[in-house]
Amino acid sequence: MRQVCTTVISLLFSLLAFTSCSSPGHNKKGEADNGKPFNTAEILKYDPSKGDKKIEEFMQHLHKVSGFNGNVLVAKKGKIIYEGSFGWANHLTRDSLTLASQFELASVTKTMTGTAIMQLWEKGKIKLDQDVKDFFPDFPYDGVTIRLLLTHRSGMMNYVYFVDNIYRSQHLNQKKGLTNKEAMDLIAKYKPARFNKPNASFLYNNSNFMVLGAIIEKVTGMSYADYMKENVFKPAGMTHTAVYSKAVYDKIPVDVVGHDRNSWKYSVAQNFLDGPVGDKGIYSTVADLYVFDQALKAGKLIKPATQDSAYTARNPMIRGHFSYGYGWRIFESPGQKVIYHTGWWHGFRHIFLRDMKNDVTIVLLGNMVNGSLLHLDDLFKMTGMPVVRKGAYTGNGDTAED
Repeated sequence: MRQVCTTVISLLFSLLAFTSCSSPGHNKKGEADNGKPFNTAEILKYDPSKGDKKIEEFMQHLHKVSGFNGNVLVAKKGKIIYEGSFGWANHLTRDSLTLASQFELASVTKTMTGTAIMQLWEKGKIKLDQDVKDFFPDFPYDGVTIRLLLTHRSGMMNYVYFVDNIYRSQHLNQKKGLTNKEAMDLIAKYKPARFNKPNASFLYNNSNFMVLGAIIEKVTGMSYADYMKENVFKPAGMTHTAVYSKAVYDKIPVDVVGHDRNSWKYSVAQNFLDGPVGDKGIYSTVADLYVFDQALKAGKLIKPATQDSAYTARNPMIRGHFSYGYGWRIFESPGQKVIYHTGWWHGFRHIFLRDMKNDVTIVLLGNMVNGSLLHLDDLFKMTGMPVVRKGAYTGNGDTAED
């Protein structure tokens, strides 16, 4: 009898263990999924006839008066409440933007590079306090860790200006993009002076995430493009997102052209600086960025605790509200937190905001560089999001470059 009872108890414990492991609150990776199926078609449902009329009016004004040229998506409580396209994909050919238009994400790419790095950390492939020299022994700076790269505290110089100077002074081929490895080799060869000692201060710098892109390639044995496709884009359901590097493509296979200096005359052609990726180089749509947002919230890419770490301010607050985590800009005020990133590169200007308290997502992707994204205060207020603009707290309306 005792043996029978023991067997029954063992079976009950086994059943409980199985139920716990397969509960709807976790997916097969042990990551929280909110108990809901992740259906991108459902996530992206939107009826234009039911779009928010006030946001439509605001966006028309932003387009006609402030010169915004691009695409927008606004979602609240897991539902898209507005989508729209405004202006030209390429002014020279008079091609109009559509909601399927892919934009070079510029520094919004850093949010996905940071996600990839945290994936590798979760898998035990890297440690955040590992030195870059563990991966690239010829790297000329001591004390630069993955954590310092993620938080822009490495003290590195900006490779964009350094490489540009080499290419121009040596009359190198500016049409062919260089790879991350080639950029790392140039840094090792020329040993350009750094701006500061590691961990001395916050200094936003593309070099940090270019090096992280190189580390992803070194650790995984995959190209950055292939790693991101298999481990970020596919798991998230981002079917219109890809990495395009001029080191691989003679012509980047997208139709949206960046325009600089608030003028259609300055359409920007990609060059050698569009080769390195990780700091930039991902092309996507407003819808896929919303899918990325939802995949993160559902725990499909990295665990919630890992996200909490990435969304923690790792630098002193600027103007009492703004900081930087692991690949994310951060706005904080009592009871409010917005995780976001801006982007600015070769005629593209963007902002991607995720209000963690009020469950609001705003994506604006533009291909005309001007000041239109400094005039979003009313949009923030319409959605219930706090005003996320550094100048809003001092009145001078400035913004940090990307």
